Parts: sequence; structure tokens; C-alpha cells
Amino acid sequence: MTFPATPKFDVVVVGGGIVGLATAHAVVRSGRSVAVVEREQRLATHQTGNNSNVIHSGLYYAPGGLKARLAVAGCAETVAFCREHDLPHEVTGKLVVATEPEELPRMAELARRGAANGVEAHELDPAGMREREPHVRGIAALYVPSTGICDYRLVAEKIGELVAKEGGEIHLGTSVLRLVRRREDVVVRTDGTDLLAKQVVVCAGLRCDEVARASGADPGIRIIPFRGEYSGFSDRASQLVKGLIYPVPDPAFPFLGVHATRGIDGHVHAGPNAVLALAREGYSWGTIRPKELVQSLAYPGMLRLARQHWRYGLGEVHRSLSKKAMVEQIQRMLPDVRAEDLSPAGAGVRAQAVKPDGSLVDDFLFVEQAGVGGTRGAGSVLHVLNAPSPAATAALPIGREILERLTGERIAPLSAA
Repeated sequence: MTFPATPKFDVVVVGGGIVGLATAHAVVRSGRSVAVVEREQRLATHQTGNNSNVIHSGLYYAPGGLKARLAVAGCAETVAFCREHDLPHEVTGKLVVATEPEELPRMAELARRGAANGVEAHELDPAGMREREPHVRGIAALYVPSTGICDYRLVAEKIGELVAKEGGEIHLGTSVLRLVRRREDVVVRTDGTDLLAKQVVVCAGLRCDEVARASGADPGIRIIPFRGEYSGFSDRASQLVKGLIYPVPDPAFPFLGVHATRGIDGHVHAGPNAVLALAREGYSWGTIRPKELVQSLAYPGMLRLARQHWRYGLGEVHRSLSKKAMVEQIQRMLPDVRAEDLSPAGAGVRAQAVKPDGSLVDDFLFVEQAGVGGTRGAGSVLHVLNAPSPAATAALPIGREILERLTGERIAPLSAA
């Protein structure tokens, strides 16, 4: 009796979100064979398909870091990709609004970071701010013209189409159980047909640390899921927002704060807040997986994080449960919004990497497992262990970055190809 041969690829990508798909596209553009393995029945189901759909400028991030470099490049490339493929998008610009004097030094630091990262930003007084957003309240603002909006699920699905068109394979509804590294290849064990790969990239988002541990890697972090809930504006309140209005973020957290966004469909929403999700895919208070919740709560890093920031956390929970508390947060910048203007508008879950000491991983994080023979090439695995916002914006350059780490080969951006 003969058995069918195990499918073989140069690279297998675990995860069908926008980062995994962009990685697969970079691989297939380099002339290598690739397969994407996604456990859901549809691409872009989790972080990619549940966010504010903002094309980030790269303003916030520490100069010299991966986020700064890749988000700035990704901002322009995302706009160019949407234009080329006739995907809905708009370059709207955004305001970052200071409402209290103590926020002014933090806003000045944002301006400094933006200048260091090559991001255009203009300082505005209250009169200049109201020219952009007549209904906003604040004492000063930064205007960032390169920020925009799109639909990242559509962007991801288009990248998936290109991967398939150029010879890559996409396996939906297939869960990866573990990876077995060998001298010349990696066995990708799934709940269906196993795959063989010379190299593997794990872009598993909310499950990336689980895949790493099941494959013999020490990720050095734990993914803690934070749910971000959005509030939709009524037709009346929507008239108060022309584009994107952000607060000055708290530097102690990687979250950008509750912001108002006019989406590509014309609807305005505010959010997200940040509360501990009760499951890895806990998109509501009613979604609870006791084992996963206990794992989060018992993790030493989570305990230290909670002890350090419990007041902030309680405030986020209060805003989650109280429309009045949420509208008070929004009214700091948009005083004419009322509680009755708000309605639930969905939620996303952020896969946040937390270290054992309780610190949050702020930059993108890659961990590489060499092949069994100690080689960096055949038999190696690259784990993407922290890629929340602005990873959707930065996805195309992240894909090229990963290809270069795998192969040493650098390919041109799509817009320059």
C-alpha cells in the first residue's frame, strides 16, 4: 500500500491574520513555495478583523525601534496598496488633543518622536484645532496629516488572494498542534494533514505563546488578552466628528486611549477601552473559559501588572460596565456627546505580551529557534510573539522583515517592485 506524500513547502506560515498573510506574500514574491495554515474558517478573524481600522502614522513609537521603522513605512505602503487594488480607504489626518496642562510635556514628547521618525506633525492652538474639528475641546493639539482609515479585513483578504494567485496555498479550518524541528525541515503537526517545511513562521496572535511552548521554545512572555470595546455614535453625535480625534496617551501603557474615529463606512465610533478578557477570544463579558482565565490570573507577570496598575484597570472596567463613565471619558475631548448617543459597536481582543516581571512588551517581538543542527536556515522556526497595533498598518514591511530574517534576502516594497 502506498500513502500520499506529505506536502512540502519552503515556508509554512501559522496564522491567517494580516501579518501572516503579508509574510506569506513576501515569501511567494521571493520565488519560494509557501502555505498558510489558519484554524478559523475565514482569514483575518481576530485582531485583524476587529480593530479601529486606523492607518497609523508612526508618531508614537520610540525612535529606532521596530514599530517606529515599520509603521512609518507601512503607513505609506498600506495607502498605496489600497489605491492599487481599489480598496476603500481615506487619508484623513488626525488630531492628538491635550485637554489638561500636565499632558503638554507628553504631547511635546510625541512631537519629538514624530520628528525623529520622519512623521509630519503640526502643533495647533485651540483656534487651529477647531478649524480641523469644530466640536473638539482642548488646550493644544498635534495634527498628523498622514494618518488614515481603511478596512483591514479587506486588505488581508486581498493579500490572501494574491498569495493564492502567485502559487501559495491557504489551509483554512486547520489547527496547528505543534512543530517538530528536524535537521533539514520542520514537521507541522495539525489536526488534519501534516505539512513539511524548510522553515516555519508562527504568526498565531492570541495563541502564539501556546504554539511556541508546544514546539519546545521558551517564549519568555505570556499573552494576556485585553478586550477593547467600541461605542458607536448616534447620527446626531456623528456630526460632531469630521475625522480622527485622539487623546494624548498615557506613556505607562501601550494603549492609545479612547479615541473617536469616522470609519470608512461613514459611521463614527469611540474606543477602545482595555479590560482583561475572560478568554483568549473573549469578545464579551459572557465569553468565559475558566482554564484560560486562571492561566492569565495566575501568571506572575499579570499579578505584578495588576498590583502596579490596579487603579487604571478598575477605571477601564468601570467604563466597560457604565455608559455614563464611558461618555465622561469621551466628553473630555467632545463635550457635546451624551450618554444616549452611545451604543455597543463590537469589540476586539489585543494579544499583549507580558513579561514575568509585569512589564508590557512595547515593541514587536521575534524569537527564533534554530534548526536541530544549530543552523539558522533549514529546520528553523521564527515566532512572532508581540504584534498588536500598529501591526496591521506595518504588515507589509513586517512580512519583508521576516523574510530577511529567514533567508537573508531583501525584497523591494510592492510600490517599488
